[in-house]
Amino acid sequence: MNYETAQQLSAKDFKRRTGVYKQTFKRMLHAWHTYHLSHSNAERPPKLCRPDQLLVALQYWREYRTYFHIAGDWDVSESTVCRIVQQVESALMNSGLFRLPGKKHLIQGFERPDVVVMDVTETPIERPQKGQKAYYSGKKRDIPSNARLSLTVAL
Repeated sequence: MNYETAQQLSAKDFKRRTGVYKQTFKRMLHAWHTYHLSHSNAERPPKLCRPDQLLVALQYWREYRTYFHIAGDWDVSESTVCRIVQQVESALMNSGLFRLPGKKHLIQGFERPDVVVMDVTETPIERPQKGQKAYYSGKKRDIPSNARLSLTVAL
């Protein structure tokens, strides 16, 4: 879905598709244009226009698809998608208009958890079948000492 197609969507469908309102998209696009003006250098023109580049980044953030799949949709390379997402991220963060709350803000209101759930599963380490005699001591135990414990904490 390119920029021209996205503009024809209703406000509700645009928000549903991109994850942002049209007004927010316009503010993001303005920040993206401003970033490009201040960081312009002599390079060949991009294959995607700036609104389409912003849509690529929004699609990545909204759907969490791989660069490979997004690159296939937009007919560009994976590295181009990666570069676009990183540049748009930098532009929006540097604009000062789009910021996530900091770590302190996220931690406020959270005390120590009442319950901590741990999943401790013993996972044996795979060893090669050949050449084991040099490393095998001959001792047999119920729980191998080289077993790895997997720890998952859910809050």
